[in-house]
Amino acid sequence: MTTTSIDIARQMVSDYHLQADKESTHALADILICKKYKKGEMILNEGEVCKCMRYVEKGMLRQYYFKHEKDMTEHISYEKGVVICLESYFRQEPTRLMIEALEPSVIWEIDKEQIDKLAVEHSVIGVLYRKILEDSLIESQIKADTLRFEPAHERYNKLLQIHPEILKRAPLVYIASLLQMTPETLSRVRAASLTN
Repeated sequence: MTTTSIDIARQMVSDYHLQADKESTHALADILICKKYKKGEMILNEGEVCKCMRYVEKGMLRQYYFKHEKDMTEHISYEKGVVICLESYFRQEPTRLMIEALEPSVIWEIDKEQIDKLAVEHSVIGVLYRKILEDSLIESQIKADTLRFEPAHERYNKLLQIHPEILKRAPLVYIASLLQMTPETLSRVRAASLTN
């Protein structure tokens, strides 16, 4: 059975524990655009402007950047996750982050200009929009604090607790990069956590 934009609008509202009337749900559904990506396909390149939020219906996406010619994973998202390059999105300036599909993925794009307008017209969409952005900012803060203050095994355990799907499905090299550790350290931490 094919998922419709109405199904996704309802899903998003329910993900954030909100109640939306039919008119608001339909207004949100009207601005959702479905895109399908193959594994390894680029969704956003460095230098492009992030003009939309992306809601993951199916699959897994990775946000990453290059530092000293090294590929660094910033964020991994999967079903019911929202992917935004925050600075580029808010400022409408070119991004340094890239987004690629780690699995065959079905994504729903939510255009910034359109959701900005809807958020003013429909209070429940305004609340939904705020909650999505709040979640994104909080997740960024938690990640920054974890990397700053926690040793490797705690970083791994936190990811296991919050996002076990990433540990099950993402390639080890990207998980290691996400946790800012070498693949060797990740293997050791993983082995230790299995014996505990």
